[in-house]
Amino acid sequence: MSNQTSEILQKPLQTLTPVGQEIIFVVANDTAVANETRVKFVAEVHIGKTIPNTSTSTDLIATFKTTPNNAGVGIFDFRNILENYVSADNMAANNSKYKNAVTTDTQRHALHIIDKFSKSINIVRYLAIQFKVEFLGADTTQPNVVNIADGTSVNSDAYIIENGYIKYTDELTHGINPNQNDFGFDTTNLEPFITHPATNTRKFLTNAPTTLYANLEDYGTFAFLQTTNDMSDNVYDVRFEYYNSSGVSLGGETIVKDFSTGAYDNWSAEAKKQVIYLGVFPGNLQNSSTTFNTLVTNNTIQGGYYNVTLRNQAGRNALATYTINVTCPDLKGFESIRLCWLNQWGAWDYYTFTKKSTTSIRTKGSTYQQLEGSWNERTFNIDSYRGGKKAFRRNATELIKINTDYISADDNVMFEEMINSPEVYLLKGFQDDITNSYLNKYVTPVRVSSSSFTRKTKANDKLIQYTFDIEKSKTLRTQTV
Repeated sequence: MSNQTSEILQKPLQTLTPVGQEIIFVVANDTAVANETRVKFVAEVHIGKTIPNTSTSTDLIATFKTTPNNAGVGIFDFRNILENYVSADNMAANNSKYKNAVTTDTQRHALHIIDKFSKSINIVRYLAIQFKVEFLGADTTQPNVVNIADGTSVNSDAYIIENGYIKYTDELTHGINPNQNDFGFDTTNLEPFITHPATNTRKFLTNAPTTLYANLEDYGTFAFLQTTNDMSDNVYDVRFEYYNSSGVSLGGETIVKDFSTGAYDNWSAEAKKQVIYLGVFPGNLQNSSTTFNTLVTNNTIQGGYYNVTLRNQAGRNALATYTINVTCPDLKGFESIRLCWLNQWGAWDYYTFTKKSTTSIRTKGSTYQQLEGSWNERTFNIDSYRGGKKAFRRNATELIKINTDYISADDNVMFEEMINSPEVYLLKGFQDDITNSYLNKYVTPVRVSSSSFTRKTKANDKLIQYTFDIEKSKTLRTQTV
């Protein structure tokens, strides 16, 4: 009896799939289940930086097996596996720039401080799975051995897995016949698309509001999808339009998305080209923009704002226009604290806490009892500095309490993601660098130590203001004795 090709009964609905959700495949082979013994469904999982070839082992990362359930099918959930193969992009990709210096393997730059564009490194991978069936005697020359049965293999589609997650409040969709069993999250609202003449409401990879605030020195990036050639064609350039505090135009500038600005000339199915980052905040613009630096020198952009628009070659919006207000220095002299954190979609969100912040130092150390005098010399000397209980080592942790200004309820989602984020950093602003600087001063890992977040609304609280506690993750180790 010839073997039956297996059938994939259920699979993720969308080709682009955030890994932080159930990634379910259901496989059937009715002939094998009905007629053979010791049957198992086998899944060979291939993950790569390009679309995997399931006929080779080049990108094979693991093989998984499951027995048929009571309905005679095998159900796989690959979420826990796939989450290990994508991660946050902390460093800029090669050929991006920082203050016009090109990023290379030996001259590395943090992603947040790039001049213009950067390709991605870790946020995206390609997935393909080949399913097979094994059973006792599948190889007729070995009737008492379980082997893979020839002719039972079936390949999944190629998927793009992305380092995002789905919240329980996010609405999932299912397919239509014959794919009515497939389900997943629809990423359409995150995909660059020309909606002209209708207003474009599609978003960068962020849940932040489209109106943001930043100090003149603040760094930060937006990320956007480029997972098809059409999406790539929809983003030809980015347009910055500058305005003073009275709303009067100060001009603008355009940056083309190409290899010379840190992106690429031609799209292809390479993981590094599927998500692109763009430096959009005032610090990034100060890195390399003559136009923006002239506005800073003339003191005309302070207190003003600028619009950021991704456009196609015809100048039409590919995503919503974002407005960044350039805040003036606080009159009370409060030190601003800027945080960035990994958001729902695997990119980065930013917020500058401009109100009162307090810093404290928590120390912890070990002690020992030192003998008085000198005991290892020809004569005994009573040295006054010797003896008594002494510190062997002191380790210090810096704690910071930070406060927002009065804000809009639109910021609530950002702060909810911040307190839940596994990666949070304190980000320093634009400044001069010493020669051959390693640039380690810009990004400092921190942990949000506030254990709860109560969402405030204007109806309940009238004015919305938040306080958070953070602590620097790295312990300052002082001298030992």
